[in-house]
Amino acid sequence: MNLPASPLEAESPQRVDVLIVGAGLSGIGAARHLQLHCPQTSWCILESRAAIGGTWDLFRYPGIRSDSDMHTLGYAFKPWTNHKSIADGPSIRQYIQETADENGITPHVKHGHAVTHASWSSSQACWTVTATRIDAVEPVILKAKFLYVCCGYYSYKNGHQPEFAGQSEFKGQWIHPQFWPQSLDYAGKKVVVIGSGATAVTLVPAMAKTAAHVTMLQRSPTYVISLPSEDAASLWLQKYLPLTWVYRMTRFKNLTLGMLSYQVARRWPEFVKQSLVKMAASQLQSVEQAQNFSPNYKPWDERLCLVPDGDLFKQIRKGKASVVTDSIQAIEAGGIRISSGQTIEADIIVSATGLTLNILGDIQIEVDGKAFNPSQAMAYRGMWLSDLPNAVMTFGYTNASWTLKADLTALHTCRLLNYMKKHGYRKAVAVKNANVREEDYLSFTSGYVQRARDILPKQGNRAPWQVNQNYLKDILLIKYGRLNDGVMKFT
Repeated sequence: MNLPASPLEAESPQRVDVLIVGAGLSGIGAARHLQLHCPQTSWCILESRAAIGGTWDLFRYPGIRSDSDMHTLGYAFKPWTNHKSIADGPSIRQYIQETADENGITPHVKHGHAVTHASWSSSQACWTVTATRIDAVEPVILKAKFLYVCCGYYSYKNGHQPEFAGQSEFKGQWIHPQFWPQSLDYAGKKVVVIGSGATAVTLVPAMAKTAAHVTMLQRSPTYVISLPSEDAASLWLQKYLPLTWVYRMTRFKNLTLGMLSYQVARRWPEFVKQSLVKMAASQLQSVEQAQNFSPNYKPWDERLCLVPDGDLFKQIRKGKASVVTDSIQAIEAGGIRISSGQTIEADIIVSATGLTLNILGDIQIEVDGKAFNPSQAMAYRGMWLSDLPNAVMTFGYTNASWTLKADLTALHTCRLLNYMKKHGYRKAVAVKNANVREEDYLSFTSGYVQRARDILPKQGNRAPWQVNQNYLKDILLIKYGRLNDGVMKFT
């Protein structure tokens, strides 16, 4: 295997063909694809944290797990071997680390390097990237022909934390899941989890096992669906077929079922809504309690929440957990007073109120001396931004596993790099057509998306400016579509 030497061992300014920002699921996958498809290309990864894993290294709250199956969240090139299809955070983090170790990627990850600034020069056809180091006063300066941003879509520094009346009066512990204190002891305590999204439905059953009681306080309901934590078909096939075959077959099965269920939900939303609420009622053995899982919006206007083996419903049936749908009137010394007048007692309040989105990792970007504003740009194939040369970003699907789009983005990037090398091109940039109508980048109604409308780029009303939420369509457009399509300009 031809592994490029690490550019950060050389004297400044260091130079590299491709600079990857972020060593999470996307960044490690990007490096592996470069190894496979662009073996002569030099690259390195800059990671602000001290470990590989990204999201799965950052979040350490109880019960942290995937909210989609690992046969599609896993890499296309590395089978998921754990028997749990809905996997816990440490197992996913280990999977990412194994991928990096097995393929010689780990030595090329430079930890403690936070990219703060990137400046493109058309005359030099390269990026000048500035990164701060936690162990040094002077920043690191790199030159890169291509910038590959794999640092996700939310801030690691700040979670979303609304201010509640009387919050300072609370005498217990106030926790945000993004900054979970590992020493927190909640055994025998009364806990209130504010929120109804994926984090809340994960935390509640995990904490309910040892807490005195856990209340999930939600302003409005969310659709919650129970699925087995293990893929029975996959485990059965593994008895008779090679693991690689089974992984590909299970991946295809889950992809197909996921896309089919999404299309059914969008075409017949009322039927799917009734089915989801009935399933919740069956799990809870209570039609009345199921109303806490009956939102006013259509399925997939926001992402569905997955609970493995119905763990949330089990804890509610046992009386260890409960769900209250109401708004917060005020925080009091001993708990939360809701609009109905009731006070929910709490020793610990967990504010699972969401993420703070960003774009391009909050890196300050300049193009030929002018500040680049991502919110004024339009997304090309959901990977490039208009008028931003030699730079690609990884942004996964909202209705399917993140890695599906990450893998396609990596394949596209490798195709494009090889195409540019073959034809002697030094610069590629997507140029927006003024006749393309702007639309929101994401059609989700989720709070974290709506709060970020002013910072997210736009998408267009027609290809290739549309951000597809369809894996099969993207395979055709990204993996096999023309690179020199008249929109991407090469010089």
